[in-house]
Amino acid sequence: MALKLFLQDILDVMTPEMFLQHLTNGISLGSLYALVAIGYTMVYGILRLINFAHGDIFMMATYFTFYSIVMFSIPWYVTFILVIIMTGALGMVVEASAYRPLRDAPRISILISAIGASFLLENLAIVIFGGRPKAFPAPELFTKVFMVGSVSVQRLTIIIPVVAVVLLFALLYLINNTKSGMAMRAVSKDHETARLMGVDIDRTISLTFGIGSMLAAVGGMMWGLKFPQIAPLMGVIPGLKCFIAAVVGGIGNIKGAVIGGFILGIGEIMLVALLPSLTGYRDAFAFILLIMILLFKPTGIMGEKITEKV
Repeated sequence: MALKLFLQDILDVMTPEMFLQHLTNGISLGSLYALVAIGYTMVYGILRLINFAHGDIFMMATYFTFYSIVMFSIPWYVTFILVIIMTGALGMVVEASAYRPLRDAPRISILISAIGASFLLENLAIVIFGGRPKAFPAPELFTKVFMVGSVSVQRLTIIIPVVAVVLLFALLYLINNTKSGMAMRAVSKDHETARLMGVDIDRTISLTFGIGSMLAAVGGMMWGLKFPQIAPLMGVIPGLKCFIAAVVGGIGNIKGAVIGGFILGIGEIMLVALLPSLTGYRDAFAFILLIMILLFKPTGIMGEKITEKV
């Protein structure tokens, strides 16, 4: 009886218009999680390690964008292209300095290096950019609001999922229909065999980090437009959530990362919409979801069981 009354209260409060409003917001947030989660899952798919600096690369992209527009007065459409390239290069630098020298080291050493790279980027950002939050510049093109029936929709809310889907298909095409993608798939299966077949392992792994960082740059810029305040530690919680999204979808599976991102984004928004009293526990939802997935389906929704080599 109590459950029936609880559900009736939700139905009384949640009108169809409100449901559509929250759903669009959830899809938009899920798209952001998906863009960053793809970077986690690509690196794990090839190296079988988690790039804990990925959330901080996401953060650096927002600062690159801020200073390019505010300090150097570069048009936003030129800035976005430059920032994607710069962030991709940053990802390659992190790989070359923090991961490549430890390629044959024990996994724990690479894990410690990844955590160290994350702390380095965070503290470097505090020293260079300052610890005070900054207002992210938002061009009017993205902030304009229009009405769909009685539902208020910001233009950015539509742009983010479209960008996410376009980039997903572009990435799938790259992986499935190009030589570089074939090399990535070969390296993900067996490093030594791929090397014997003539695949440049270092180049392939560096390219993977670069592409993942470029996607993080797009996610970072979209995040800055949606939540226009940036800070040196802003990548920590989104980074963890995007990692959770990758695990939920199946770490190592690109489509799974996208699905996990949407599940997490929509779930968070709906939790707050249906149970406003739990707003303060919004971040906890992601970790509860992670625990449930690890308990009942450790490989994730689309993941495959992988046997570690001894």
